[in-house]
Amino acid sequence: MRAKGIKRHGKDVAFQAVVTGVTLAITLLLLYPLYFTVIASFSEPYEVVKGNVLLWPSGFTLDAYKYMLEEKSIWSGYGNSIVYTVFGTLYNVLLTIPAAYVLSKHDLPGRMLFTWFFFITMYFGGGLIPTYLLYRDLSLLNTRWSMILGTGVSCWNLIVCRQFFASSVPNELYEAAYIDGCSEIRAFLVIALPLSGAIIAIMLLFYGVGHWNNYFNALIYLTNSKLHPLQLVLRRILIQNQDMANQLETMSMSGEEIEALTRRTYLAYAMKYALILISSAPLLIIYPFVQKQFVRGVMIGALKG
Repeated sequence: MRAKGIKRHGKDVAFQAVVTGVTLAITLLLLYPLYFTVIASFSEPYEVVKGNVLLWPSGFTLDAYKYMLEEKSIWSGYGNSIVYTVFGTLYNVLLTIPAAYVLSKHDLPGRMLFTWFFFITMYFGGGLIPTYLLYRDLSLLNTRWSMILGTGVSCWNLIVCRQFFASSVPNELYEAAYIDGCSEIRAFLVIALPLSGAIIAIMLLFYGVGHWNNYFNALIYLTNSKLHPLQLVLRRILIQNQDMANQLETMSMSGEEIEALTRRTYLAYAMKYALILISSAPLLIIYPFVQKQFVRGVMIGALKG
């Protein structure tokens, strides 16, 4: 006997249509900036500046990418950002995961004291000047270590990891392992880590995005341009673009000089979108691979019972 479908009322259909429409509208609003960045990077710079690029590329050109390939500082910054992100993220995760595992143990002596020791750093910091003096005394200024060792543990990430170990890994597994003579370190390596793929992926994503987008530490602690990350290189290019635009308005030059400077200004304006696309590419490529784990990780502790 064929089961009959559930009859839907007109109000339910209307509500579903409204929800679908709002969801599509929000999705388009979120995707359009990325789409505009893509088409603007392939459009004629003059058309982009005049605002003629809205839905489709205008005057297809690869000049922005050609200019970007010739700019050595961009690829130097790209390589620096990759180094800072990879090693900085590994350093953060290697500190956060073991610390969270230890703090998840209810029988740990002084557990609340250690927890508050980390927790208080969410609200109070040493300040920029004392931190700079500390970096100077440790000889970290103008070194790659200032970008890698700057922040060892994020307290918020530590709390999320601790909640995962406390609620998602059955305590019976540890008890059975202890009965068989398993040590605490081996329990962490053999039991906890293999069951922590979701939270490790989340920590890699959180810390990785933070390192990739970090420019403030480089602005304060690095004066050697060869060590600057990509974000600082992009900032310098944007400032140079603004300076060229100001020169175009104030300086008196010949017609050929004005035309050359105008072309370069327009090209730099279009290259900005190419740089945004290139700098965002690693995150856009990595995210689909950790998306499943990301959804699981952010829901940790959301459901009780």
